[in-house]
Amino acid sequence: MDARLLVSLSGIGPRTLHRCAELAAELDRRNVPLSLLFAPRAEGSPAVATWVRDRTRRGDGLLLHGYDHRVPPSHRAVSLHRKAEFAGLPAHEARLRMIAAKAALEKLGLAADGFAPPRWLASPGTLAAAGEHFALCADLAAVHDLRTRTVHRSRVQSFAAHHHRTETVRAFALVLASARAARRGGLVRLGIDAVDLARPGLRQAFLDAVDVALENRAFGTTYGSLTSSPRVGTRTSVPSGARLVNSP
Repeated sequence: MDARLLVSLSGIGPRTLHRCAELAAELDRRNVPLSLLFAPRAEGSPAVATWVRDRTRRGDGLLLHGYDHRVPPSHRAVSLHRKAEFAGLPAHEARLRMIAAKAALEKLGLAADGFAPPRWLASPGTLAAAGEHFALCADLAAVHDLRTRTVHRSRVQSFAAHHHRTETVRAFALVLASARAARRGGLVRLGIDAVDLARPGLRQAFLDAVDVALENRAFGTTYGSLTSSPRVGTRTSVPSGARLVNSP
């Protein structure tokens, strides 16, 4: 079974836009689309919005990546520097933030294919609220088709997963994980924050991870494609009514 390669980019902003464009150009040469993780209030600017619109017109995917990472939930004394925006929200608060974020996207002339919470961390309430507004929700360990209740199990491979290690080990671990996932088939999920693109070693390792997946017969696609052709796989314990698709 050939693997599907999902490449996501977060941290898109005015200061990182030129590096984001360079990565997109590298992936264009490989015929691999990006899935752009975009928070309209945290990362929005006219130049960024124009670039994101252009990329989506050219075939890249767009996932709503929260509302405003800098603003904590109203009734919680918690810093979002310590806790991701949607990691612990109840459904009603997650719903309000999603409504506001979708409205902000629409003002920019953008529409999201799905939802990917900051740091890929979604509370049960966030998953419930996302089902009212999106076709899919991608978290750290799986991609949830919210229409068919199919769960595509596959962990995001990123440098953040190895942040306590040296840069060399982090780079090697990402490439190795990509190769293993591609050989097994299913989904290969690679994610990078635009901040890491400033580090030549990490940038090259990320492209190496993409290349090794392609060499192992993976093909590039976007998260939005998962809602149209879910695959049947091994079933395991999941929330009531959900169907699991097993991907390494």
